[in-house]
Amino acid sequence: MPVAQAKPAQSLLNPADHALILIDHQSQMAFATKSIDMVTLRNNAGLVAHAAAEFKVPTILTTVAEKSFSGPMFDEIKAAFPGQAAIDRTSMNTWEDENVIREVNRIARGRIVFGGLWTSVCIVGPVLSALEQGFEAYVIADASGDVSDEAHERAMQRMIQAGARPITSVQYLLELQRDWARGETYEQTTGIAKKFGGAYGLGITYAKTMFGAQEG
Repeated sequence: MPVAQAKPAQSLLNPADHALILIDHQSQMAFATKSIDMVTLRNNAGLVAHAAAEFKVPTILTTVAEKSFSGPMFDEIKAAFPGQAAIDRTSMNTWEDENVIREVNRIARGRIVFGGLWTSVCIVGPVLSALEQGFEAYVIADASGDVSDEAHERAMQRMIQAGARPITSVQYLLELQRDWARGETYEQTTGIAKKFGGAYGLGITYAKTMFGAQEG
């Protein structure tokens, strides 16, 4: 009979054990994305970026053909990392870009969280490559998207079958906070949720405004 202990699973993310890579959240890629509403995608990407910034998770931003074709990265992401330049690539697979790999090795964390456009190309490529090289990979499903539901879902299945762990944007934020007694990050976490968290954030705003409520 196992003995329960008040401690988290090792597979849960914490700010000190992983890096985040946000890939190709750009205008041209977004125009053809149909598996998720664009406003929702931008909010989710912004939530993830601001969560990583507030919890000081090392983050790599990367674009493909930014100047010549795909356009700039979403403002919601850039606002979380003022002054940080995105690494621009020619390769569809981020993991084949030497500049990105230098950053991965400099950060030196064995877990990597991925999100971006499109799921079936620009996320599948680096996730499968990272897994094959011994990294743990997490994919933020609702901070990613593709040209159809079918394309997104088959890509998610393929990565899960290879060992990737799917999560969502709000799940990522709350997994980093994990305990409302952590007062040093409480206001930042609820602030991010209020700004980017859709109905969840609206509920926080209502409870705090009407009743002065507080989690925990």
